[in-house]
Amino acid sequence: MQQHFSLAECDVVGFDLDHTLCRYHLPQSARLIYDSFAHYLVTEKGYDEDLLTLSPDNLDFCCKGLVLDIEEGNFLKLAEDGTVLRASHGTKSMTFEEILEIYGRKEWKHFNTVSGMVSRTAKYYLYDNYFDLPGALLCARVVDSLDQHDGQKKYDFWKDMVAAIQHNYKISAFKEDCGMYFPEVKNHPDKYLRRCPESVKKWLKQLKNAGKILLLITSSHSDYCRLLCEHVLGNDFEEYFDILITNALKPGFFSHTPNQRPFRTLENDEEQEALLSLDKPGWYSQGNATQLYDLLKKMTGKLDPKVVYFGDSMHSDIFPARHYSNWETVFILEELLGDKGTVPVMAESEPLEKKGKYEGYQLEVPYFVSKQWGSFFMDRLPGLENAEETLVHTWSCKCISTYSTIAIPSLEAIADLPLDYRFTRFSSNSSATAGYYPSPPRALLPNEDSGMMK
Repeated sequence: MQQHFSLAECDVVGFDLDHTLCRYHLPQSARLIYDSFAHYLVTEKGYDEDLLTLSPDNLDFCCKGLVLDIEEGNFLKLAEDGTVLRASHGTKSMTFEEILEIYGRKEWKHFNTVSGMVSRTAKYYLYDNYFDLPGALLCARVVDSLDQHDGQKKYDFWKDMVAAIQHNYKISAFKEDCGMYFPEVKNHPDKYLRRCPESVKKWLKQLKNAGKILLLITSSHSDYCRLLCEHVLGNDFEEYFDILITNALKPGFFSHTPNQRPFRTLENDEEQEALLSLDKPGWYSQGNATQLYDLLKKMTGKLDPKVVYFGDSMHSDIFPARHYSNWETVFILEELLGDKGTVPVMAESEPLEKKGKYEGYQLEVPYFVSKQWGSFFMDRLPGLENAEETLVHTWSCKCISTYSTIAIPSLEAIADLPLDYRFTRFSSNSSATAGYYPSPPRALLPNEDSGMMK
């Protein structure tokens, strides 16, 4: 595979919506998501009212890449080889000795399936995006509460948690003003949503003017998608895209065969009859990547049009788009913003107009490295029997370099680059840091304490 990646070489540019094109005020949205789930558990399922109180410090528990071992009530941070680096029982951190006793220094028993991204089972749950993360904190506090009151050893709260998620996020919830989440975002969009920067809107138009086909593929239902897009992009948002696909049910959009999930037309945000094939651009619901690709062949007149997809979820966006559809993938990784060593890397020879803009971002709570869980990218593995500790990559970090073409903190970070800018892709050499733009996270640099780029 070639060493560089360029948008100029792509025929089709696709985007996820939530936390990709539409970014949120994270502390506010995290609190709303937590409250919406907690309120359901307390009022509908009889859980302890203490779950309703939350201090800002509690959010330190939220860290992408954690896996909940549901039956044990334990949260795990995994190394790239599947061993457990850190763990907590509920919110309480486990000692190295406790981790060794329960999990040993070997691959976690479910690692094979979790690393295949099959993360929807009754045994464990993978937390890899900002919609899920507040639920991790709530589950951890539920475990604390059950321990305190019942002294439980095996846990059975997961079905209630799933019910809370379904109650707040089900397709009809937006229309019916059901649950806490949608009514609140509807009534106070500015509190939760960040408007799309002008540089990104200009860049989207630039892509279209260059003849690229633009896609929006989101698992959000059409009514919520409309609210988000009108707020962050403007009332003319449909003009930015050739094809809009809502209720895409990712990752199944990429992994399921066409007859299981046909496209449907929409009328007043209600899904209509199933389509045998996709014949023209427009706004659709559900669907699958196979029939979409057939349409893209027609639209481009190419047998093998090159597609790149931008998304923030490894499980729903990046892994399936790469694994099943063989698309190029750009991972939106906001954790890169919280890395104090992040500075633009520019080759000395590059002219000014070739250099991307990198804003002085205000860091928000979830961007900071969690004190409890440490770096998203690396961690120290204590040595056995007085051996020295070693630095190892996390499993989350390994997934990035395996399934992403490049990783960026936001669309804004690349919006001012020319379309023919050549990014170094992850797979181009043995370096684990090659594909990060504008620079690798400091934790991955050899001299991590200096925070300076050499």
